[in-house]
Amino acid sequence: MAGKIKTLCQEKVAPVIEGLGYELVDIEYSKQADGMNLIFYIDNDSGITLDDCERVSKTIDPLLDEINPTDDQPYVLIVSSQGLDRPLKTERDFKRNLGKEIEITLFSKIDGKKVFKGELVTFTNEDVAIAIDGENKSFSREKIAHIVPVIKF
Repeated sequence: MAGKIKTLCQEKVAPVIEGLGYELVDIEYSKQADGMNLIFYIDNDSGITLDDCERVSKTIDPLLDEINPTDDQPYVLIVSSQGLDRPLKTERDFKRNLGKEIEITLFSKIDGKKVFKGELVTFTNEDVAIAIDGENKSFSREKIAHIVPVIKF
């Protein structure tokens, strides 16, 4: 059911969000302590504020009532930024992080390690390469569990 809801929202709601000037980064439909949550993660070049989340929420709420993606099952609508340390998923995420330090976590170990940190050098649909101590190391996307930016304060 979650896949159907995500697909329907991607088709019907994403264009509305993009029309408001935001990128729809991800949609999540999952059980939480307060019941089922339908979460829309948004972004734009200047960052996301609480006012942005409120604007998107008020705009898509009537549309969600109309398309009824959960077939009348109750849910909590949440519109949010994924935060500074959100996983890199879209091409835009990767472009924004070129030349920056990222952390790659693999599904299984390579050379006895599952976690690698380095500067993002290149990416394709098949591979991601990072510079570690001056040497480029490439990882197949199918072996990567997730990629996040390294946040330094």
